[in-house]
Amino acid sequence: MDTPDLPPLALIAGPTASGKSALALLLAERIGGTIVNADASQVYRDLRVLTARPSPDEDTRAPHRLFGHVDAAIGYNAAAWAQDAKAAIADVHRAGGTPILVGGSGLYIRTLLDGIAPVPEIDPVIREAVRAMATSDAHAALAADDPDAARRLRLSDTTRIARALEVVRSTGRTLADWQMHHVGGIAGSVHLSPLLLIPDARWLAERIDARFVAMLAQGAIEEVDALVARGLDPDLPAMRAIGVPEIAAWRAGTLAHDVMVARAQAASRRYAKRQRTWFRHQLPADWTRVSQSYDSVIPDIDTLFPTASLTR
Repeated sequence: MDTPDLPPLALIAGPTASGKSALALLLAERIGGTIVNADASQVYRDLRVLTARPSPDEDTRAPHRLFGHVDAAIGYNAAAWAQDAKAAIADVHRAGGTPILVGGSGLYIRTLLDGIAPVPEIDPVIREAVRAMATSDAHAALAADDPDAARRLRLSDTTRIARALEVVRSTGRTLADWQMHHVGGIAGSVHLSPLLLIPDARWLAERIDARFVAMLAQGAIEEVDALVARGLDPDLPAMRAIGVPEIAAWRAGTLAHDVMVARAQAASRRYAKRQRTWFRHQLPADWTRVSQSYDSVIPDIDTLFPTASLTR
């Protein structure tokens, strides 16, 4: 990361509710930076409260990009976000500023920095046929066409099984083969200053539980009501965002209120656990990691992000 002549990019990543956004806002105010979202759920304009997007007041304290810019009817993904993020980061650099990438979607961050496997477009006929198969049949077919993938994937990995099968059938090459090579990453064209927040699990769980209760009082219920009223495909990413299925089921009368709360909190805690594990093992070992709560890091912000590394 010794690349001082390249344009700067700060990165604050970590699990949900770890305080990334608050720290990024302080840094943005300190250096005049622009916050760029790297959270897969915060892209949806329909879900400000439930995804903990910056409040209107926070929006006025620093420029924000890629928050709430996608309609819930769109099946947005890491590749689409990476293209949008590249454009946003380039805009900030052209204006002489410093982008501050913040979020908890590890796949999004890695796709932006390292690039993506250049898998060609899947033949629509093959995709439709694969997606119409029962998961057990798709897994059996995968065992014949890509046995290594079939051994790695469990029957519960419905989406991954379908993806692996459609790729090998459409391209004649396995997904793992395609993934050996990546293109389009920006890691080599920026001076990256990364920080990973990986706080104590118990502290994080308490914050997650309290935050969901607060969200219910702050408008999350009304957000879900409005989203459900649109009659969107329940498999869309926005419809599967943590809290949406649970609140929708409660509003439909199929879940008791306390069960709804407990399930949403548990889903968020499980997600945070997966994020903690992913960040520990999937990102470079030399990236700065802190296990303290985000507020205890604030006095060290000048050390963690020296001004010289964030300006040109």
